[in-house]
Order: sequence, then structure tokens, then C-alpha cells
Amino acid sequence: MKVKVLLLAVLTLAMSSCNSGKKKAEETEKEITMAYVDGWASGVAMTHVAQVILEQNGYDVDTKAAAVDLIYASMAQGDVDVFMEAWLPVTHGEKVKKFGDKIVSLNVNTDQARLGLVVPKYVTINSIEELNDVADKFDGKIIGIEKGAGITGMTDKALEEYELTNMEQLNSSGIAMLSELTKAIKEERDIVVPLWAPHWAFGRFDLKFLEDPKKVYGETERIETFARAGFVEEDPWAAEFFKNFHLNDSEAGAILAFFKDGGNDRYATAKKWVAENQDIVNRWLPE
Repeated sequence: MKVKVLLLAVLTLAMSSCNSGKKKAEETEKEITMAYVDGWASGVAMTHVAQVILEQNGYDVDTKAAAVDLIYASMAQGDVDVFMEAWLPVTHGEKVKKFGDKIVSLNVNTDQARLGLVVPKYVTINSIEELNDVADKFDGKIIGIEKGAGITGMTDKALEEYELTNMEQLNSSGIAMLSELTKAIKEERDIVVPLWAPHWAFGRFDLKFLEDPKKVYGETERIETFARAGFVEEDPWAAEFFKNFHLNDSEAGAILAFFKDGGNDRYATAKKWVAENQDIVNRWLPE
């Protein structure tokens, strides 16, 4: 079958295969291309776990890392089949709306997601409104992630809405932001970052969301799986699998911590998680 190409971007590729499962897909060779944003812990974990399960059920799975805007565009174009980390209704709301019926929602993976500005619990302030008065403690910087990410745009809006004239957002990447957060906590320095839950950082560090009285970051969000138009009709078995894929709050936190402690080999970590959590896996497999 023709291998799908994700536009003209430099992307990472992870491929492997094995066999098991409650009910397998048809024996004919099937391919699925999944995309994720590197550094977004929940998407990385869910994508690689789904990859392992699908491969155990006869699929050839192509996983690619790319920026979120590129993923949505590629899915709408038909070059990506599935994306498991659409944050709605606020964070990715406009991105999803842009592509209309070219992309479709399959399922809500987790429904207690939250975004906002986060600080270590030892930081003395409790609200975004207080940042301006103590900007010097943070060197006047909010340590952000990639430009183009939904939470980056929200943070730019927060700077305006709260008139944080003494602060600026320093954009880097999710990985770089977490590195700075880890370093600051080791040194017991004040730091403020845009972050989301579920995330392994909340299991590793004592963190707190700053209150957001203006609701710039919205209310509690949900994380959904989206697919390109036509995917459900072309592959009903895989579509049903993704529709069944759901994690409650405790399961979501546990899988992120599992991946964080699992080392750099995400695929090996996913295989281990699947082997140790067959009760959850069986819940997702089509009857």
C-alpha cells in the first residue's frame, strides 16, 4: 500500500509490530498513520500505547511527530489518519473549526483536562493578577512552549487581559520548558510556566495552578481523538477501537507517570504498559 507522507516537514518515525488481542482486525494488511506533538506527554503516551495495540491486531502503524497546526492540516488533507490530543472546547477550538467536516471527532479520551499558568507550591502568589507586582522574582518571564500551540496564544492573551506589562512570554518547546521547570525547582527558584493537566509533572512536583478569575484559559477541558474524514467508513474496526479508548483521571495520571519513568524508548515503554494493563486494553478492543 502507498505510504502516506506528512507534508514537507522533518518528522520522526517509529514503526514495529507484534501479535495478540481479543478480536483482531481483518487479516489483510492495513496501515494507520498517527501524529502527535513531541513534548505533549498525554499525546505521546496515548499514541504509542495505541500503536502497540493496533500492531498486535495486524496493523502497520506509522507514527509521526509534528507541530499541532501541521497535524491538523495534514489530517484534513488526508495524510494523517488519527490525532489523539485535540484539546476542546477552548485550546484547539479555532483550529478544529477551521477544517470543518474534513476532520471528525471519534471520542473523548479524558474529560478533566485543565490549562493555565502553573508555579511550584512554594511560590507565594496564588493568582495571575499578582504576577505584575512580583515580576522581578520571575525575571519578568513566563517560560512558554512552542509558538502556535493553543496554550501559547492563551498566555499571550493573559498578558493583555491582566495587563502584565512587567512580564513577557519566552517561547521555546515543551521539552525545554519542562527542563527549566525541573531546574528551577531543584534550585528552589520562582518560575511560572503554561502547563496542562493531566501531566506527569503534577505527579513528580508539588505544583499549583494560579487562579484565573478572567477565565482566559477557560474551564475544564476534554481531550479528544480526531480522524480524517472517511476514516470511520474505511476502517470500522480501528474506528471502534479509538471510540472505546478512554482513561479516567486516575488512569490518565498513572499512564503519564509510567511513561515518564520508562526511559527514552517510548515504544518499549508502551509495550510494557500494554502487557501490564490488559484489563484496560480489553475494555478498548472491539467486541
